[in-house]
Amino acid sequence: MLRAAPRGTFPMRQLILDLLPETPPTLDNFVCGGNGEAITGLAAWLGDDNREPALLLWGEPGSGKTHLLRASGARYCDAAIDPGLICVADEEQFLAVDNVQTLDDAGQIALFNVFNRIRANGGRLLTAADQPPQQLALREDLRTRLGSSLIYRLQPLTDEEKRDALGTQASARGLRLPADALDYLLARAPRDMRSLSALVVALDRYSLEQKRAITLPLLREVLQNAAS
Repeated sequence: MLRAAPRGTFPMRQLILDLLPETPPTLDNFVCGGNGEAITGLAAWLGDDNREPALLLWGEPGSGKTHLLRASGARYCDAAIDPGLICVADEEQFLAVDNVQTLDDAGQIALFNVFNRIRANGGRLLTAADQPPQQLALREDLRTRLGSSLIYRLQPLTDEEKRDALGTQASARGLRLPADALDYLLARAPRDMRSLSALVVALDRYSLEQKRAITLPLLREVLQNAAS
C-alpha cells in the first residue's frame, strides 16, 4: 500500500519502477500502431507449426523491440548489459537476444555458435537490433546468419497513436486526461510506451493520494518529482 508523501517529495522514480512489473509484456498488451505485419509474423513464428529457426526485429529505440522479446517466452538476454553473452547456457534452445549491435568480440562468437546449434537442434533464436543485419558492425559470418533470419522492421508509434493508446488506458482506469496534459506528457516524459503507461498508473495513484484531480499542474509536479 502506498503511503502519502509530502508534496514535492513523492518518490515517483521508485513508484514507476514498482509499477512496471504489474503489467508484464505480452503480445496482447503491445500497442501495435503500424506494426501489424510484424506482430502477425512474430505470432506465427512463435506458433507450433513454425519451422524457421530465427527471427530478427529491428527498429529505433522505443519501437517496442524489448517488449516483444520479453513477451515471447524465450530466455531473455540483453547484450547491452552482457556484451559477451556470458548468461547464455550451452543447452539453450529458445533464446531472445536484445541489442545485438552491442555485442563484443566474444559475444559475437557466442551468438554465432548459438545460432548454429539452435538451427541444428530445432530450437529458436529471436534477436533485436537498431539496424538491419547488413548495416550492423558485426563479424561477417554473424551478419550472414542474422540476415538469413525472418526479418521485420518495427516502426515507432506516432504521437497520435500514443495519444490514443494513453487515452484508452486512462479511460479503462476511469480517468480523464485533459488534452493539454496529454500534450505535456508526450513532450516531457520518456517516449517508450512502457514508461508512458506506467506514468498513467502513477498519475492515478498520485492523484488519489493527494486527493486532487489530474490537471496540467499536477502532471508538471509529478514529472518534476520524477526528474529530481
